[in-house]
This record gives sequence, C-alpha cells and structure tokens, in this order.
Amino acid sequence: MIAMPAVPGVHTPARHVIRRRARETADTFTWELAPLDGPGARFAPGQFNMLYAFGAGEVPVSISGDPARPGTLIHTIRAVGRVTSVMERLEEGEQVGARGPFGRGWPVAEAQEGDLLIVAGGVGLAPLRPVVYHTLAHRNRYRNVALLYGARTPADLLFAAELDGWRAIIAVAVTVDSGGPQWRGDVGAAPRLIGKADFDPARATAFVCGPEVMMRFCAAELVNRGVAAERIHVSLERNMACGMGLCGRCQLGPVFVCKDGPVFPYPVARELLAAREL
Repeated sequence: MIAMPAVPGVHTPARHVIRRRARETADTFTWELAPLDGPGARFAPGQFNMLYAFGAGEVPVSISGDPARPGTLIHTIRAVGRVTSVMERLEEGEQVGARGPFGRGWPVAEAQEGDLLIVAGGVGLAPLRPVVYHTLAHRNRYRNVALLYGARTPADLLFAAELDGWRAIIAVAVTVDSGGPQWRGDVGAAPRLIGKADFDPARATAFVCGPEVMMRFCAAELVNRGVAAERIHVSLERNMACGMGLCGRCQLGPVFVCKDGPVFPYPVARELLAAREL
C-alpha cells in the first residue's frame, strides 16, 4: 500500500499566529488568527476547524468570522476543558495550529428569496455570526431577516457591541434568563422571541444553534408557527474529535456529526438528538 502524504491544514495543523485576542464573557474569548503556512482557506458559514494548542491537544471550534474574509480566521472559544483552558492563557503573538475547514454548514442559498430566522442561545451565536455577516452583505437576497438571541444574563451576551450595529440592517431581539435591575430588555427563554418575530411561515427558513434542549424547544415552536420541519436547521457538536469521520467518536446512528454535519435538517437531527450522550 502506498502511503498518502499528510496534507497540512487537513491531516496536520497549519501554523497560525494569534494576531488579536478579545475577552467576550467571563469564560469566552475570541481569537483572530493569521496563517503562517500559506493563504487562509475559504469556509462556509457553519463550518468548523480543529484548533491545536501545541503540547495540549486539539478541539473542534466553529468559525465565527466573516466568510468573505478567509485570510482572517476568527474563532470564539469557551474555556470548558483542559485544552480550551490552555488556549485561554495564550497571548497575542503566540502560535497555534488549525486544521480544516470541516463539515457541512448552514444552507444560506436555500433560504434566499424568503424570510430567514437566525435563532441562537448562549455561545450558539458564534457559529451563526458568519450567517449574520453573509446576510448583511447580501441583504437584497432575503425578505425579512431576524436574529433572535438568548443568553443566561446580560454579562453572557456575545458580540454585544455588534448587536446594535446589526439592528440597522436586520431585526434583532435579545432576551436573558435573568436580567437584574439594570436590564431593560426581554426576560425569558429564546423560544419566546419566535412569537414576536415578523415572518411568513410558508416562506421561512430557520437556523438554530445553542444547547440541545433550547434547539428542541425552538424547533417545536417554529413548527407550531407553521414553519416546515425540513426548513429548520440545527447545529450539533457531540463528541467531535478528528473532523474527518475517522475516529468514530461523533457517530450517531448512521451519521458522523463532524463529516455529515454539524448542520442537519431538523427531521434528521430530531432522531439523532433522541440518542443520549455517553
């Protein structure tokens, strides 16, 4: 058997330098990475990379930047484990690795000529931010566009400075589980915002990303409002480890989340979500 050479950026990490890092919330930060081993790869909204901290390991992280700017790789990372905790301590100027992009992203072309609902919960806004950038750049391709975003508290809102700017072009509604005395916005779960959005169910497409329970409730509310289940798409992130469907850790029934997803039509995802995590 002839051994195939490893492809940098796919089989082995391509080197990147942390050009800028920004604190988003108490446990979440954003990296702007500049490639050192050639031009940055183009990506579609919803795809992810395997990010590598040298000496610590690698983790899958959705790309949260503008797909029109592939030379600038942006990732928003929540420090929840050993590898991401190491990443949180890295400074500007240090090097990391990246493999990808991997996976199937949001079907933005399918939503054209109709209404688009972008529904995010918590850090689920990060994988959806490329969709927001795409719709801002191609606003004439869509009818009504609404971003419906829920977080635990105002301090947990991602990209707070950008939300106001987006409101000038698309509808933006924000809610929190607990607001405190200074909060003047909506209080409650993200599915409640769906009832306030302006859209035609017969012509609507919805992209939903957040905790699994939030996605199930949002999908149920959208179906109740008349949106066809097959026009609801959700992003899964269970147990991904290699990005290419080789290790088998993310297999759910007949699919590999990293290769066949992470974005799935809800009728497919509904069956996958019925399987409990190990």
